[in-house]
Amino acid sequence: MSSSLYATLEPLRAALQHEGLAGGLRFLNARVPHRYTAAYRVQQDTLVNLDLFDKAGEVRPEFLASVPFEDSFCQFVLRDGEFRTECTAQDSRLDGHRYQGVMGAYHGVPLVDDHGGLFGTLCHFDTDERPLPDEEFAFLQKAARLMSAVVTRQVR
Repeated sequence: MSSSLYATLEPLRAALQHEGLAGGLRFLNARVPHRYTAAYRVQQDTLVNLDLFDKAGEVRPEFLASVPFEDSFCQFVLRDGEFRTECTAQDSRLDGHRYQGVMGAYHGVPLVDDHGGLFGTLCHFDTDERPLPDEEFAFLQKAARLMSAVVTRQVR
């Protein structure tokens, strides 16, 4: 790991060390305009929310607590290794999807377990359209590698 990358990730590492997953999600969310930043775990045919940070400070909506796999955008992350859309309503990859146009933007990356197996997803999303610069998406990917150990340890 390069020293500049280490320095960039150091505040995230500190947030994770002091506040666990919740602190890591809060830190990541402060970097983006998206309302939500979340970690999800795959459990059979469902994505189960491990933790969620909401800029609005509201209680997690029930529909975000667990999402059927086929209704999630996380399914595309797990299939393709990442998924990015700043406007779901205009994204033809989502034609016919239950949440196309309902959830406005979604940017997600995989979380892996100790053996490199797919465990879940780390994502930014919003009910409004939201772009995510390439540099910030790259940071999310690096954050996911760092956070994977924390997430898998937390759910054991």
